[in-house]
Amino acid sequence: MLYKNSQNTILKRTSAVNSTEPKNLDKDSSSTTPSFLSPTKNETVTVIAKNFLLSTLDWSILREKFNFSIGDEVNFCHEGPTSHFPDYFTFCVLLVMVSCAVYQLMFSIIKLILLGGICFAYLSMVLITHGSLFRNHDHLIMLQNDSQYVTVAVLIGFTIALYIHGQQTEATSRLDFLWKLQANEEKEDIEHLQAYNRKLIANILPEHVAEHFLSVDKAPDELYHEQCDSVCILFASIPNFSEFYVELESNNEGVECLRLLNEIIADFDEILEEEKFKYVEKIKSTGATYMAASGLTKAACDMKNYKHVTAMADFALRLREQLEYVNEHSFNNFKIRIGINIGPVVAGVIGARKPQYDIWGNAVNVASRMDSTGELDKIQVTHEVYQILEPKGYPLTCRGTIKVKGKGDMVTYFLNGKAIRTPSTDKLDGIPEGGS
Repeated sequence: MLYKNSQNTILKRTSAVNSTEPKNLDKDSSSTTPSFLSPTKNETVTVIAKNFLLSTLDWSILREKFNFSIGDEVNFCHEGPTSHFPDYFTFCVLLVMVSCAVYQLMFSIIKLILLGGICFAYLSMVLITHGSLFRNHDHLIMLQNDSQYVTVAVLIGFTIALYIHGQQTEATSRLDFLWKLQANEEKEDIEHLQAYNRKLIANILPEHVAEHFLSVDKAPDELYHEQCDSVCILFASIPNFSEFYVELESNNEGVECLRLLNEIIADFDEILEEEKFKYVEKIKSTGATYMAASGLTKAACDMKNYKHVTAMADFALRLREQLEYVNEHSFNNFKIRIGINIGPVVAGVIGARKPQYDIWGNAVNVASRMDSTGELDKIQVTHEVYQILEPKGYPLTCRGTIKVKGKGDMVTYFLNGKAIRTPSTDKLDGIPEGGS
């Protein structure tokens, strides 16, 4: 209606101008109108004049009716600059809302408060403070004040959609956090389990053998074995333990006897933890018999100073001292018997289930015979061991010739105590004079 009223007003003014134009032209039609100006051209000039008058005289009427201004002009609704494209402000607000809701890591309730604040502030401008911008725009594009309500619907719809998206993002983030936390816990459990397995394997197998089986380059069915040229073997047994072991109701059917044997073997194992016995490796314990060897690896086999042999001799002496300590505190009278030999052996792991590391060879059999043919509380060694220990100051006594099963007559010796340091022995061990 507003547009029709404005159009009628413009047409009335235009007709008034047209009614006065012919009178002035008729007066001097013969003198002022050129001969070459035809009636058709007169109509064209009239149309141009009408358009010019419309653009100059009636622009103020349009500006009053549509109530908008250009640039910094002031109208009746508000002061300050206005725009013919208020939708651009809406797009900018939507971009701000998307930026805050999508790219900011916040709780969904905080996002809702932020989006609600932005939506409320902009809708207040659209409906109250700057509503003329949208109404003027509607008049220009022939709408009936619809852009304001469309803006309200769009903003509310965007707020709801972004809030739902924020809830989904928050739920996904929480699930990701819980999954990462669970993955870290599982990773730590796996690492603890691997460390426990490594420790367990190290207790079953020697360290260098355990590393071989834990390596990824190992073939599944590969047989582990190695040839060792100079290994010192020890067998230590407690012959009278069988007399001590009795299954009675008073000792819980023999469990207490086994408990004491376990403490003895555990004490022997703890001695191996000392630094000076790093060359010695426990092989196994069977009943009351303890088996150990030194020089199983290239790093542990000292062919120059024979430190792995001297370490084994010191270990044998410590075993005897430890058993005496156990007898003193347990009021028992256990006797130990030790045999030592040196020679080449083959080491390997046998068994798919419950694999066991062991050594084989003639030197192992002779060491076992040194134990079985020895005397209580004595350390019996072969002639080869005697040739290594005697120059280093260890006191040894020749036992003489004995019958050894499978070997015939053999000359053996008893190791009586620790090495007595002299300048000559220090020189053999590479220790400078005055050193310790």
